[in-house]
Amino acid sequence: MLKIALHPIYKHPLPEGHRFPMDKYDLLPKQLLHEGTCEPENFFEPQINLDNETYIQSVHTSDYLEQLYSISIEPRVARKIGFPLSAELVKRERIITNGTIEACNYALEYGVSMNIAGGTHHAYSDHGEAFCMLNDQAIAAHYLLQNKLAKQILIVDLDVHQGNGTAEIFQKDDRVFTFSMHGKSNYPFKKEISDLDIPMEDNCDDDQYLETLKVTLPKLIDQVKPNFIFFLSGVDILSTDKLGKLGCSVAGCKKRDEFVFEQCLQREIPVEVSMGGGYSKDIKTIIDAHANTYRTAQQIYF
Repeated sequence: MLKIALHPIYKHPLPEGHRFPMDKYDLLPKQLLHEGTCEPENFFEPQINLDNETYIQSVHTSDYLEQLYSISIEPRVARKIGFPLSAELVKRERIITNGTIEACNYALEYGVSMNIAGGTHHAYSDHGEAFCMLNDQAIAAHYLLQNKLAKQILIVDLDVHQGNGTAEIFQKDDRVFTFSMHGKSNYPFKKEISDLDIPMEDNCDDDQYLETLKVTLPKLIDQVKPNFIFFLSGVDILSTDKLGKLGCSVAGCKKRDEFVFEQCLQREIPVEVSMGGGYSKDIKTIIDAHANTYRTAQQIYF
């Protein structure tokens, strides 16, 4: 069964006028239910789990967590995060992180699982930036490693923005291989060094993007030999994205997802998917592109 972690906003939506692009987290599960891709039992509501704090502390420094939890980050540093900091916002981030950890357990059981939130790959070990405070997939990777549920992990980051925080966190950890395929001239303008970075030129189309991925990913899996994969499935690679500079179509983005899932399934490697970015002007485009990831997982695995 496909199990999907709901974003906390699903039960506590923001007021009208303050929602875009956050409203996608509310609208996506409703769309999946409406069209019959998912049933209510596919979804679960993560909560804060104090037992998982040890994995958060394995990734993020004690000074940063103390300041984040007490909402005492100095304003100059807090501005990098992009959100006005509040206790409710930090609570939401901890819930999202726990959703990714729980999704890992479902992936081990069913082969694939998903988090409608997450993909907070700009969170560094000692600070947050670009709407990311806790690096959910990095924390979940530590959960798997510390509990001996995985020995070698591959992070496949296909968001249009480089996973700079993830690269920094694992720069000296051979147990986690970081792969980021992103827009060359997109944020962050000062890139970190992943284990493998593939910067794509502006306006890169479906054929160029998919050819690069198809040449790279199978060889990479054979090289790394992971027994768990994290997939960051941002749809900000679309030509319509306001924050991206690539030129992919919704159909091309779906083919990307199909290829990643097929590679994982063929090799019997569990995969956890965090949704990542998507900022097209038309919310219908965002929902359709994100929904394709879930539709594809259902079709291929179940």
